[in-house]
Amino acid sequence: MMAGMTARAIARADFTLGDAPPSGYACRMIEKFSKIRLAAGAIAFAAAFVSTTALAQPAQPLAPRTAESDLPLDDARANMELPQVALAFRVDPANRSISGQGRYTVQASEALDAIAFDLDPRFAVTLVRVAGRVLGIGEYANPDGLLRIPLDENLAAGESVEVDIHWRGQPHVALNPPWEGGFVWSTAPGGEPWIATAVQGEGCDLFWPCIDHSSKRIDRLDMSVIVPNGLVAAGNGALVGTTANEDGTTSYHWRARDPSNYGVTLQIGPYDVVERDYESQFGNTIAIRFWHLPGNKAGARRLVAEMETYLDFFESKFGPYPFSDEKVGVAETPHLGMEHQTINAYGNEYRESELGYDWLLNHEFAHEWFANQLTHQSVNHMWLHEGIAQWMQPLYLGWLHEDEGVYDAEMARFRRQIRNRVPLVAPEGTLPDYNDRSAGWGTDIYYKGAWVMHSLRYLVGEEVLFDAMTRLTYGTDDPQPGNIRPVNRTTDDFRVILEEMTGDDLGWFFDAYFYQAELPRLTVLRDGYDLTLKWDSPAEAAFEMPVEIIVDGEVRRIEMENGSAHTYLPRPDAQLSVDPYMRVLKEELPQSGA
Repeated sequence: MMAGMTARAIARADFTLGDAPPSGYACRMIEKFSKIRLAAGAIAFAAAFVSTTALAQPAQPLAPRTAESDLPLDDARANMELPQVALAFRVDPANRSISGQGRYTVQASEALDAIAFDLDPRFAVTLVRVAGRVLGIGEYANPDGLLRIPLDENLAAGESVEVDIHWRGQPHVALNPPWEGGFVWSTAPGGEPWIATAVQGEGCDLFWPCIDHSSKRIDRLDMSVIVPNGLVAAGNGALVGTTANEDGTTSYHWRARDPSNYGVTLQIGPYDVVERDYESQFGNTIAIRFWHLPGNKAGARRLVAEMETYLDFFESKFGPYPFSDEKVGVAETPHLGMEHQTINAYGNEYRESELGYDWLLNHEFAHEWFANQLTHQSVNHMWLHEGIAQWMQPLYLGWLHEDEGVYDAEMARFRRQIRNRVPLVAPEGTLPDYNDRSAGWGTDIYYKGAWVMHSLRYLVGEEVLFDAMTRLTYGTDDPQPGNIRPVNRTTDDFRVILEEMTGDDLGWFFDAYFYQAELPRLTVLRDGYDLTLKWDSPAEAAFEMPVEIIVDGEVRRIEMENGSAHTYLPRPDAQLSVDPYMRVLKEELPQSGA
């Protein structure tokens, strides 16, 4: 539990856990919605929690719609905004099941005669209430993963309605988390339940009704998670309070602003917590909290100290930590990791790297800027998350060790991982498959994306690039704590910002690297004193990337107007090296000539 946080009652509310009418004892919940009542005997959670036999998860594949995120917003979801959502989860480890309640403030951006939420159809929807009226079972339907709910009265643009949804069932079990996601039901070394969610690829609809699209966010989320006593639920945002319930459970109430949909998570275990406060260079204090399993305190303390150096690096390079009013949070998980907003999942087992950092923790923490603050407009632009975060690793190492050679060595290692089989940005109207190994897109968004950033650094210069990244990430050149809201971005947004800051047309660069699979090829021809360099690219525009050469120890930068250049050597047998410092992402070809 966070330092200084005490259990306290939270005001009364009118919506319930379970499906019976509100009666019996109360669980604490959300300030606005007051107290959640629990029907006495509605569900025998106390008995289930002490059961030693878990129900087996049926081998049921995901519905096609549920298996995909960022499907086109071609229904009511396009015109729905969610300024406020309250979620309440009861997690039953013994039966590997959950029951949930959600209260949604739905605001119409355009006229609406119905609303819709994405939700895995394996869940039983047990109650739908719109504007205070409980709908009959035949008035709503979720046959395919799109929960359709009619409205008695149409909503005009700008109008809002309150919607309650209750659901329950056994959520999809992750097949290979975090890459093939879902619920992870595991056991801590002491025998206690150890539970996590990781749903980036498949989406938030794997365990709660949501709008499963990257362009949609929630302005404010209140989330109550009820777990058996002895377990801790670490969540997004700031801890509002905890409550010991009368049925052998504990409620954890978290409040978060602007969470991304796949960033909403449940992290549950017999956690202890390491706490430290960080004094930011921007004048504010940031809470660092690491929820770890018993026995791992030393490792957690070491990583908390390491995270202070991450904050030093990111804040000095790009701008303030975006969620400083909530926390920097990490929870130890039974899977490798995931960038859940303000509560990153960590499963790297505290392994110390010879390079002096934990690559997994560094990568997930980078996502607080490049995924949670800057969120791609659609999964097609996922390289903005993964490629930039991947590039942060060698960039951080060079900064940490004050040695550009460490940076160069990591970039050389990254270069060997690039596949170039499909474009980095999939065409609009298509959804790339992260797990398609033959296509390799799920690899290239990391390594090729990082290399594109590396080449941009050479093209426009570090100062311009980092300033452009600040504007891209915050939507302003001067972000300040307390005045930061997340932004959705596309690859083209990045191009426009860079063109504004450089005054140059960079369409040729973006076309070649993002919308073509094949890399540009550089032909080098020597003929006596003559040296000819020529770019060949499948992109329509001429590739005008400058090229560094070293001639007899002298470094030259050769501009490549219209994709080619001609220069002279001091002598026919001069020593020549082209792109000696590996600045440019290209297909490697042998040099030719006399």
